[in-house]
Amino acid sequence: MIDLKTPTEIDAMRPAGAFVADVLRALGEAADVGVNLLDLDTLAHQMIREAGAESCYVDYHPSFGASPFGHVLCTSVNDAVLHGLPHDYRLRDGDLLSVDFAASVDGWVADSALSMVVGTPREQDLQLIAATEEALARAIEVAVVGNKLGDVSATIGAVAREHGYLVNTQFGGHGVGRSMHGEPHVPNDGRAGHGYPLRPGLVIAIEPWFLAGTDEIYTDPDGWTLRSADGSRGAHSEHTIAVTEDGPVVLTGR
Repeated sequence: MIDLKTPTEIDAMRPAGAFVADVLRALGEAADVGVNLLDLDTLAHQMIREAGAESCYVDYHPSFGASPFGHVLCTSVNDAVLHGLPHDYRLRDGDLLSVDFAASVDGWVADSALSMVVGTPREQDLQLIAATEEALARAIEVAVVGNKLGDVSATIGAVAREHGYLVNTQFGGHGVGRSMHGEPHVPNDGRAGHGYPLRPGLVIAIEPWFLAGTDEIYTDPDGWTLRSADGSRGAHSEHTIAVTEDGPVVLTGR
C-alpha cells in the first residue's frame, strides 16, 4: 500500500533527510587514497550514535541478502554498484566509490547515495557519475503532481540512453517513510504517461544507477555486493524527495 504523507509528516521527515545528507558529506570528505572501507563505516556509525539516530542497514535482511547486512552503509567500489558490503579494503588511486546510506531519526527514514572518484579520476568515470546525477536531477524535475510514476522512470532511462548506457530495472527507487523500503517501486526505466499518478504527500527515493558496459549484474560471494557482469564500473546517485503541491522537495539535499 502506498502511504501518502501529510505536510506535517513531510516536515517531520526533514531532520532525517538533513542527517543523511550530513553523513554523506562527511563520508565524501573522508574518502581518500589509503582509507579503509571499514573506517568509513565506523565514521557513519559514530555519527549515528552521536545524533541518536538509528541505522536502517545493520539488521536488514531481505530475501536477496545472504544474511543480515551487519553494517551501517553500503560501499561499492569500481565494478560493484549496489549493496557493497564494507570490508577490509583500502581505497586506491582512481577507485570509483559509491556510498549509499539510510537512517531513521525520530521514527522517520531518509535514504541517499553518491558516487565519487578517489584520487586521480578517469574521464569515463566522471562521465558515468555525471550521467547518474543528471538522470536524478531530471527525474526529480518531473516528480510533480499530475504526472505519472512512469514519467520519472522514463526520464531516467532516457538519460541513460542519451549517454550510451544500458538500463537494469531489477533494483531501483522506492517509497520511503517509517521504513526504508515501501511502495511504490520506482524502476530506472518505464513508459511516460503510465503508472501511479503522482499525488501530494508521495515520498520516494529516486536512485539512478548505471554500468559503463552492461545491464547485467551478479552477486558477489559475500552474499550482498552487486557487480557488473563484464567488470565495467558502476555509479549510483539517490535522493529522497517529497511530491508536494508546490513541486518536488529534496529532503536529502547536500
